[in-house]
Amino acid sequence: GLFGVPELSCPEGFQEAQDKALQESEQLVQKACSTPPGPETVMIFDQLSDGLCRVADLADFVKIAHPDFAFREAAEEACRNIGTVVEKLNTDVELCQSLRRLLADEIVMSSLDPETRRVAELFMFDFEISGIHLDEEKRKKAVNLNVRILDLCNEFLTGTHLPNKIDKHVLPEHIRYNFTAEGNYLQVAGLHADCPDDLVREAAYKIFLYPNAEQLSRLEELLASRNSLAQLVGYDTFAHRALQGTMAKNPETVRQFLEKLSDQLSKRTQKDFEMMTKMKMKLNPQNSKLMPWDHPYYSGVLRAERYNIDPGLYCPFFSLGACMEGLNSLFSQLLGISLYAEQTQRGEVWSEDVRKLAVVHETEGLLGYIYCDFFQRPDKPHQDCHFTVRGGRLRENGEYQLPVVVLMLNLPHSTRGAPTLLSPGMMENLFHEMGHAMHSMLGRTRYQHVTGTRCPTDFAEVPSILMEYFANDYRVVNQFARHYKTGQPLPKNMVSRLCESKKVCAAADMQLQVFYAALDQVYHGKHPLKKSTTEILKETQEKFYGLPYVPNTAWQLRFSHLVGYGAKYYSYLMSRAVASMVWKQCFARDPFDRAMGERYRREMLAHGGGKEPILMVQGMLQKSPSVEDFVDALVSDLDQDFETFLMDS
Repeated sequence: GLFGVPELSCPEGFQEAQDKALQESEQLVQKACSTPPGPETVMIFDQLSDGLCRVADLADFVKIAHPDFAFREAAEEACRNIGTVVEKLNTDVELCQSLRRLLADEIVMSSLDPETRRVAELFMFDFEISGIHLDEEKRKKAVNLNVRILDLCNEFLTGTHLPNKIDKHVLPEHIRYNFTAEGNYLQVAGLHADCPDDLVREAAYKIFLYPNAEQLSRLEELLASRNSLAQLVGYDTFAHRALQGTMAKNPETVRQFLEKLSDQLSKRTQKDFEMMTKMKMKLNPQNSKLMPWDHPYYSGVLRAERYNIDPGLYCPFFSLGACMEGLNSLFSQLLGISLYAEQTQRGEVWSEDVRKLAVVHETEGLLGYIYCDFFQRPDKPHQDCHFTVRGGRLRENGEYQLPVVVLMLNLPHSTRGAPTLLSPGMMENLFHEMGHAMHSMLGRTRYQHVTGTRCPTDFAEVPSILMEYFANDYRVVNQFARHYKTGQPLPKNMVSRLCESKKVCAAADMQLQVFYAALDQVYHGKHPLKKSTTEILKETQEKFYGLPYVPNTAWQLRFSHLVGYGAKYYSYLMSRAVASMVWKQCFARDPFDRAMGERYRREMLAHGGGKEPILMVQGMLQKSPSVEDFVDALVSDLDQDFETFLMDS
């Protein structure tokens, strides 16, 4: 069966696994309600969470990644059913009372260890955001709002990807071939950001981002419903609710962070825009005003012109085998961990090119399993991602339940003449996703509710982004990057040029991210919104980005991250700031420093989400970083490296 789960040898097995989980959950609910307050209460809640998550997490992955439609459909159904049960449990008054009795018992609470206390509080938080403390009528309203929000999220997400159609006669004949024809219409399915023709990019931008009335009303209803739910359960705004327990803690801190970062970036961003404008004048003298559809294209042109980074020159040095060796060597030196390929049983994997790795510590033994689903196949989603399939936890019998994760990438297959070769971007993504996997393996908490990457969003990306710093360090790359034919190492100046090329227009790129994060905060801030979502977009774009808003466009209707990262889009920037500080302070001097590796494991990875994120960061950096520290870390990463500059000159 899939992942070694016997029931899942066929799609119908999902029903069986789900029924079993639901039966167990009923028994555990009864047990929780009849157990006197104590550490056992938290243990039972975690067992309950684990039983449901073991089916739901696995199904979450299968429903998007399995090549067989019947499996995908059965998994989708299981997700829906378990989701409904979780909603019910989150509004089960009797179940909540058993936890409330524990939290109210000061003597018992003071005898619990910090992790158990935090997990009890996190379970209580789940109850409260579902409106458990409300009277029955309001509780029903909260449940209905949750259901409606889920539906709106799915509909909005679908709408973000739908192409727009336009009568083909509207476009000049010489650019029509760039778009898919459908009778008398042309389909525009994206921004064509890399197209060298300015007119094609302009047309794609104006057509793809043309407002769709249905999608607009979905977004408005989604934002209003989120706000109603947050206020119903006692928060000022949805952002206040979403930021509870995060590193930032509240919208005020996020606002300060984004405003200070924007101020620090503004001069550099202006310089970047001036360079892009000059380049546009050179290539297109008739029309040199820099527009939003120009930014991604001209920053790429400048990068290529200044550093000539042709991925084709790098790929031969980054065979998949060499990159995996590099990761193995790095983990072994830093953390005493090795990766071993394991034979899979029949039916355990969903595609024959999936590989299973055992993660083994030199003294602690087997830590868990990583399934590597690395290669392209039809119908496979395009994003690179990490999935928890089973969380780690201490079982009742004293054994540790080993974590199981999947890493999904979209790498090309090997050919007859060459192994799978990665571009520098693919190599960095592999390191990034492996950072998540190591967090899952080493976040060996007692409770699966806070295992591995089950931690606040603005902390979850720190371990993965930190791995990008390793992937861009010559000392690390030099250990594994070898030409697959000649065995020749990758020259140092090629690595330096690659790193410096990433700094070209990096301020403008970061400014764009600040704009998106600020927009997300306003949308999830005080309601009713003072203006329409499009007017807010225009205002925020002028304040936080600098390139003009284009009339009759509504970029926010394509902002798919509003679904999964509502009020939390800033997380990526804040995680990068922390990763940068950890790198500079702890690993830049020696990226293989075992003592630092152990400190990193002990202070940051080991707790999963079982400790407040800012306390983990303090433990690692041995100081409490301020908003200014976060901003300085991000901005100092944009500085050119003098040595490389001289070498290139």
